[in-house]
Amino acid sequence: MAARKSGLGRGLDALIPQDRPVSGYAEVPVDAVAPNPKQPREGFDAETISTLAASIETIGLLQPIVVRKDGDGYVLVAGERRLRAVKEVGLTTIAAVIRDENDDEANLTEALIENLQREDLNVLEEAAAYEQLLEEYGMTHDEVAKHVGKSRSAVTNTMRLLQLPSSIQAMLVKGDLSAGHARALLGSDDEAYAVHIAQRAVAEGWTVRRVEEAIRLRATQGQTSSTRSTKIRPAAIIELEDRLRERLETKVTIDYGAKGGKITIKYSSPEDLERIYRHLFEPEG
Repeated sequence: MAARKSGLGRGLDALIPQDRPVSGYAEVPVDAVAPNPKQPREGFDAETISTLAASIETIGLLQPIVVRKDGDGYVLVAGERRLRAVKEVGLTTIAAVIRDENDDEANLTEALIENLQREDLNVLEEAAAYEQLLEEYGMTHDEVAKHVGKSRSAVTNTMRLLQLPSSIQAMLVKGDLSAGHARALLGSDDEAYAVHIAQRAVAEGWTVRRVEEAIRLRATQGQTSSTRSTKIRPAAIIELEDRLRERLETKVTIDYGAKGGKITIKYSSPEDLERIYRHLFEPEG
């Protein structure tokens, strides 16, 4: 059995530079990290934790947790899902950024943003850093995009790569698949089929366009065999789907009929669902 990965693939300095004003970073014992007593969330989705655990076991931990020193141990500041996933995998240590009481949260945020502009980050490390800025430091997609000099859609599409099965993520990290191939695979709702196509793409040297065609063909076959109406969908419905997809930054499907219909909004995690809720029901500004 291959050795399990206990931390970031190329070390914590891939995301946190040594010359920034943080206390340090290290591999710390998992059992020495106590839960954050101020953690507002009481429950964590077991399936989400298991999915993250599978990813960690395959490609390693992409984001360090953040802790504060407390006596002989540590108190968790951010990263409880990662800590739980690492425990599920059975690792004994975890990569951590160690802060002291005088550290300003803005220091770590600034360090993450600065290092996102390095060319040596792989696309999944980049996606994981975006997610960390959103989930743990309260930034929006627009704010992240502005700080790193990219469009909001580029940030969102990069983050979506974290939704891929861990086996496909591993192909991406190794360089067997490009980010373009991976984004095309996101178009499949069938995880097993996506993995199958990824394996064929690697073995047979498929282009991104060929992967897109395979995913599109599968989707067309699924619609043909379903009970959905085969009538041509109005351009207005397609346009509304596109506008909602752009607004909510996720896949949106409108099923319509003479007497009404339904809107299906896809989300990838409880955090993503909360983000979509804020887009829908909380005022901007």
